[in-house]
Amino acid sequence: MSDPIRYALVGLIVLLTHFQEGITGFGCTVLALPFIVLLLGLHVAVPVLVIQAWVLALYIVLESRRQIVWAEFGRIVVLVGLGLPFGIWMAKAVPETGLKWLLAVFMVTVGAEGLTRTARPPSPGGMSRRARWFTSSLLPIGGVVHGAFGTGGPMVVAYAAKAIPDKSLFRVTLCLLWLSLNTVMIGQWIASSSLDARTLAITAFCLPFTLLGMVLGNAAHYRINEVAFRRLVYGVLVASGVVLVWSLVQ
Repeated sequence: MSDPIRYALVGLIVLLTHFQEGITGFGCTVLALPFIVLLLGLHVAVPVLVIQAWVLALYIVLESRRQIVWAEFGRIVVLVGLGLPFGIWMAKAVPETGLKWLLAVFMVTVGAEGLTRTARPPSPGGMSRRARWFTSSLLPIGGVVHGAFGTGGPMVVAYAAKAIPDKSLFRVTLCLLWLSLNTVMIGQWIASSSLDARTLAITAFCLPFTLLGMVLGNAAHYRINEVAFRRLVYGVLVASGVVLVWSLVQ
């Protein structure tokens, strides 16, 4: 494949996945990663996509900061933060295939279960104590996966989709989490001099596609109703799992 075609595909994938994240607040990295890995390799794809996601999250947080659900953000960031250092270590020390298979099965299962009940409005009483305990227990695992691959969102989404029913509060609270976690990851890469000239050049090339997707997705977010939004959230989980399985069997 020639370089112009390769980088045109990279730009298109970044545009489409960041348009989707502009609507939902998650999913751009996990959707884009399998394809970008094929085009650029794992060690370039992960930092490039994490930095793009950081830019998008910063924009949404600055725009919608008054809607952040601080209590839920605090709960999520503490529990996810417990697993993040282990994930950063696992990225270099542990084979990734088995963990990716588990993540793919989890995404498809949670997404399919959510799609079966999105026709019903969320319970006005919120989550039961048992449901909160179970979904909270997934958050440290999400931190491990995020530290390893920059794609721990599915575990967090499984919790946040139940805990934060409003679409805009859900989106900005998740984006503050991605901004926080990705700042840690980017700082770790800078400290270890892991970002080489090629990675930085591709990051700069992708930024216009990220910004366009971000602006279009943000506009679409305010035009989609709550039921359609929740169906999209769970549909993205299923699609992400399918894409991850596809990348594993190649």
